[in-house]
Amino acid sequence: MDWRLNKVQRKPVRLIAAVCNDMGIGKDGKLPWHLPSEFQYFLNTVTTVSRPGKMNMMVWGKLCWYSNPETMFPLANVLHVVLSTTLNTVPDHAQFLCHDFESAVRLAAEPPLADLIETIWIVGGMQVYKEGLNHPWCDLLYLTDVMADFDCDVFFPEFDRGLFKVQERFPGVPSGIQEENGIKYKFQVFKKKIGDAV
Repeated sequence: MDWRLNKVQRKPVRLIAAVCNDMGIGKDGKLPWHLPSEFQYFLNTVTTVSRPGKMNMMVWGKLCWYSNPETMFPLANVLHVVLSTTLNTVPDHAQFLCHDFESAVRLAAEPPLADLIETIWIVGGMQVYKEGLNHPWCDLLYLTDVMADFDCDVFFPEFDRGLFKVQERFPGVPSGIQEENGIKYKFQVFKKKIGDAV
C-alpha cells in the first residue's frame, strides 16, 4: 500500500503499556496491579494535544476495550476506535469500529479526521500491540516497567531492543524509580530507529 497517495497525512503511531517482570500486562481482563499514579500518567499521556481543537485517536482491541470500567469515559481530546471482526455496532463510549488495524490508521490519516488527529495511541491488547510495533509509522513505545512479579495471562509482545532504544530522558516523562502501594516502577520511552520506512 502506498502511503504517499494524496490526502493521507502520516501520523505518529505510539504504543503505551505497563508490564511486569515477565512482560505480563493483564489477568482475567484486568490490570494485576493497583497503581493510580501510573494510570494517571497513562491518561495524561494519551490525552495531551499540542493545542485546543486537536484530538488523539486511541486504538483498542475489543477485549481490552470491554475490560475498562465505564467510569473511565469520556476522555478529553480523544476519539476511540475499537477493533473487532465480530461486532456490528460501535460500542458505547467509542466513536468508531474498524475490522482491522490498517483501517483504524487510515481513518486517522485521511479526511475528514486527518486535520483533527495528532497521534494514534495503541493501548492493547497483545495482537493490537504487535501490529502497532510493526507499523511503519510507529516511532515511540511508552512502556512502564513494573518491577515485580504478577500472575498474568496476557503479555506484551516481544520486540527488537536493537530497533527500539530506551531513552535516558524524555520530555514530560518522570525519571527515576517511582513507588506506589509498595510496588516500584519506572517510566520508560523506547524510540524506534527509523530506516527507510515510507
